[in-house]
Amino acid sequence: MMKKPNCPIIAIEEHYWDAELAAQFTGGEAGRADETQKRLEDLGALRIKEMDAAGIDIQVLSHGAPSAQKLPADIAVALTQRVNDRLAAAVATNPKRFAAFAALPTANPEAAADELERAVKKLGFKGAMLHGMANGEFLDLKKYWPIYARAEKLDVPIYFHPGLPHKAVTDVYYADYAKDFPLVVRPAWGYTVETATQAIRLVLSGVFETHPKLKVIIGHLGETLPFLLWRIDAALRRPGQKAMSFRDIFCGNFWITTSGFFSNPALLCCVMEMGVDRILFAVDWPFVPDNVPAVRWMEGVPLSDEDKAKILSGNAKRLLKM
Repeated sequence: MMKKPNCPIIAIEEHYWDAELAAQFTGGEAGRADETQKRLEDLGALRIKEMDAAGIDIQVLSHGAPSAQKLPADIAVALTQRVNDRLAAAVATNPKRFAAFAALPTANPEAAADELERAVKKLGFKGAMLHGMANGEFLDLKKYWPIYARAEKLDVPIYFHPGLPHKAVTDVYYADYAKDFPLVVRPAWGYTVETATQAIRLVLSGVFETHPKLKVIIGHLGETLPFLLWRIDAALRRPGQKAMSFRDIFCGNFWITTSGFFSNPALLCCVMEMGVDRILFAVDWPFVPDNVPAVRWMEGVPLSDEDKAKILSGNAKRLLKM
């Protein structure tokens, strides 16, 4: 076991798979490498062993992509409720080590809002995670705003996680190279483009003007947006744009995590742009298959012990009320 930092460690983008929901997946999201699959299906001894090896105290569990975002409306609500009930039962077996984000049946936005409330109030979940596009649609469309209204009312965050790009985007942007470099469609670039686009669209949609206390989390150190924040904000202030401050909304309503992105220069950019209070620790286990390097990296980042403690758990405790 590694030497523990002088604070708890909460990792907030740590995935699992529910067998019934995973059976609905098709295409590129259907299969995983054997070791990853084994870890996705484990909510017991193996997961705890690998948390202990890195000194991680709590994982906030969330279903892997695409979760419920590609379910048809006729089965989405009941299936997602069963998924969340099973996750709640798993957390209840080890509540000192696990917490959870809900899956939501976005094919029925009103029912998704109700499921968010049920998951928070009845099951004790800390918010919800949405993955990629919902049956081909970005989630900033007004039909999905009931989810955000309910999240604001409940004072819980929505975590926007990557999913596979739209097929038309994949065909135009990546098809030439996807055979030789299949991960260019996924974490190398495709996931970043899709999730950053979703975040930008959320800001442009006006949802934060209507729901100013809505809290949003995005992973992978903000999917490039902290680095681009000055340029995006400056461009959107030029004449001819609808009046708004992209920077104020992004820095006031968004939190970011370290999931799958353990770089000192990138982290320091995020701290300088957003402030250390907006950054939360995550590994992205088991897609990042080893927790230890993520924790070891945090031990050596050029920040004060106080700031490291905020990232490792303090900020999560406040945001998720843990």
